[in-house]
Amino acid sequence: TTAAARRNEGESRTMARYIGPVCRLCRREDAKLFLKGDRCYTDKCGYERRQYPPGQHGQARRRRPSDYGQQLREKQKVKRMYGLIEKQFRGYYYKAARMKGVTGENLLQLLERRLDNTALRSGFASSHAEARQLVRHGHFLVNGKKVNIPSYQVRPGDVIEVREKSRKVQKI
Repeated sequence: TTAAARRNEGESRTMARYIGPVCRLCRREDAKLFLKGDRCYTDKCGYERRQYPPGQHGQARRRRPSDYGQQLREKQKVKRMYGLIEKQFRGYYYKAARMKGVTGENLLQLLERRLDNTALRSGFASSHAEARQLVRHGHFLVNGKKVNIPSYQVRPGDVIEVREKSRKVQKI
């Protein structure tokens, strides 16, 4: 496929993340995923404007999903909320399954410990995509060292701070 075709499909060759239209993901999951940040709190939210699934058959009546369909939608919802692709998500699942305790809770703990998610929860960003960008641009220090890996696993007791140069950035 050509580069233009990949861009139109939402694929990226260099980074492993979805870069296509995100309001349609909320509509597909039939839930607000807050992928657009502050826009999701306004009347302009795509989910509020069109409360039916995207696509040609979206306005047809919804069928009751099977048990597998419900499980798939829940998995897709979590994957999309954290901005992961299938391969990354599968890795987190296998790591969570090897840990002691309930696999589902372990999975959510691993996802919440990501550095981009920690930046989001700390209030530095209004969406996961924005938090990921802030981390990628090297605005954060973990234990005094610059970390620009969004999937970096933060441990309890780690000190996360904004770099001195980055404190001038208006968004931060």
